[in-house]
Amino acid sequence: MAVVCSGFSYDMEVVSHGFIIDISKTNAENEERLHALINEAEGPCERLAKLFEPEVLPPVVGVDTEGEGEDGGENDQGL
Repeated sequence: MAVVCSGFSYDMEVVSHGFIIDISKTNAENEERLHALINEAEGPCERLAKLFEPEVLPPVVGVDTEGEGEDGGENDQGL
């Protein structure tokens, strides 16, 4: 949002609500445009998310994949 408002003249309250429709187009045309924009942004979004994952998500340590108790030993039923 900072980039958009730094060099362009937009009503920031309107922009902050998301996709802005083109009133000269039909609802179907605007819907098609929205889906095209989302599809176009999907690749860059995935690449950007991978860059931030190590900083945002904690490393996976001691994942319980075998159904063991928290201490890595037997579960509460002694199985």
